[in-house]
Amino acid sequence: MGTPVIPTVARSGKGKEALMAAAMKLAAGEKEHEPLQIRYGDDVDLVLNDISLLVQDRNFLMDNYPARWVALKYIENDEQILKLGRDKDPEFSNELERRVERLTDHLENTLNTYPEAIIADHRYGYIKSILKQGVITHQHDRDRLYISDRIDRVATHRFAGPFIMAAVILLLYHFTFVYSKVPVGWCENFFEWLGGRADILLPEGLLKSLIVSGIIDGAGGVLGFVPLIMFMFFGISILEDSGYLARVAFMLDRIFRMFGLHGSSVMPFIISGGIAGGCAVPGIMAARTLRSRRERLATLLTVPFMNCGAKLPVFALLVAAFFSDHEAMFMFFITMAAWCGALLVAKLLRSTVIPGAPTPFVMELPPYRFPTFKGLFIHTWERTWQYIKKAGTVILAISILLWAMMTFPRLPEKERTAFETSRQETLMEAPAPIVEEVSSAKKDTFLSPMARDLKKRLTEIDALTSEAALKYSIAGRIGITLEHVSRWAGFDWRTNIALVGGFAAKEIIVATLGTAYSLGEVNPEETNSLSEKLSTAPNWRPLVALSLIFFVMFYSPCFVSVVCIAKEAGSWKWAFFSMVFNTCLAFTLAVLIYQAGTAMGY
Repeated sequence: MGTPVIPTVARSGKGKEALMAAAMKLAAGEKEHEPLQIRYGDDVDLVLNDISLLVQDRNFLMDNYPARWVALKYIENDEQILKLGRDKDPEFSNELERRVERLTDHLENTLNTYPEAIIADHRYGYIKSILKQGVITHQHDRDRLYISDRIDRVATHRFAGPFIMAAVILLLYHFTFVYSKVPVGWCENFFEWLGGRADILLPEGLLKSLIVSGIIDGAGGVLGFVPLIMFMFFGISILEDSGYLARVAFMLDRIFRMFGLHGSSVMPFIISGGIAGGCAVPGIMAARTLRSRRERLATLLTVPFMNCGAKLPVFALLVAAFFSDHEAMFMFFITMAAWCGALLVAKLLRSTVIPGAPTPFVMELPPYRFPTFKGLFIHTWERTWQYIKKAGTVILAISILLWAMMTFPRLPEKERTAFETSRQETLMEAPAPIVEEVSSAKKDTFLSPMARDLKKRLTEIDALTSEAALKYSIAGRIGITLEHVSRWAGFDWRTNIALVGGFAAKEIIVATLGTAYSLGEVNPEETNSLSEKLSTAPNWRPLVALSLIFFVMFYSPCFVSVVCIAKEAGSWKWAFFSMVFNTCLAFTLAVLIYQAGTAMGY
């Protein structure tokens, strides 16, 4: 092929330095490099040479690309090059497209094929001829390919393959929730202990509220899920490094084509969290591999529906609070719902705003390999550290901002005085020994029945004071205003505050709920985790949790994803469309779930 060949071993990194040195030498231009030219058969070559000469004579797009390459991209119907050509010289570009159209019609009439398929066939044929000429294959390589083929007869079987894939994903969730439960408990206990120590050591005031409610219960609530995220990424790394994820893409290609997407859309979906724990931003950028602008747009607009690492803590929180008996099965259900929703929306978009026929898909399946411990460690640590870093920077900053919005403005002096008066009156009505018993007792278990009753009434007054202060704040007013609409989906004003913060980053939902329920906490002995607080809160029940899960699954992408969609789509129009359409869809589903469940008595 006219390029240097450097022996390397990808698993160990052997030959990496020599490879980089050879690449630098070639880039420096020490030796003139002749582009490789492959013959594609008389029909294609004739048109290819004809278009190449026209491009060269017109100096068309040759500031950045060779003439033959431009001609080849026109024959392959490359959307990006076609757009560049139409913008530069629409009349000349149309002439080239007409020539390609005549070639396409000729190939369909004579060979029942199209130019892209012929070009792909000749390229793979050329590669195969090179492999047969000088590449040495050892017996264990042949054995590995033979074993991979044998496994694929079952793993990618038309009927058995999807069931195996579902079992693998279910096993991944079972592994994640079962084995991460203990370390997640350790993290929750640590932050509960840290919050308790801060509550004891710090004097009453805004600083104590900021540290306990804003930082420890806010950002700490997100960091509490680090072990779960780590176990999830470890399991996904095994599937990725073993080669099984490529089989998932292969099996889903046929399904994707039914919904107007391309087989290459599968990997952006998986990267975005198709199994769980990914990120929509690299998933959106991975859609660059799609040459069809329509299929690329449909992919960009639907990958945010996947269960990214930011949504995972929200789902884990709600599942632990309301569906703890079937955590793995429920997470599997959430994953399937995300995939079904994304595919149905893609079909809707491809049938309405971005119509067009799907393009062909070719992919190569790598042989199965045993993952290396070094590779698994690197992949797991990199993704986990990315989550920790985000929680310690972006999430922390937004948590502090939301704490300020949930704290200011302070409750007016008149209302604070009224609550304090009610508290003092309750104390005055009680006998002095009972008041002394309540103030001196360290635990409720040591109180007499009368003292417990007094403490209960004092706690109710304190709870009303905290709730009134939270409702009076900026965030509280926003949440209460939205509650006129959100109540149809079962969301109260505290949940609304969290969902508004989730527009910036989905992890904020957990952080905001932690801060909101911490600011409303009045019992210093109460050190329950956030999931336990939600499970006992009066406005929460499994139906509300299910409604919220579907809303979080489908509503607007986070701010960074929206910016990325605008950049990749080339227009803010599609970014705003994603925000508005996704949020309307999510709210409609949440309302239907909540209202239907309520009507059935749940």
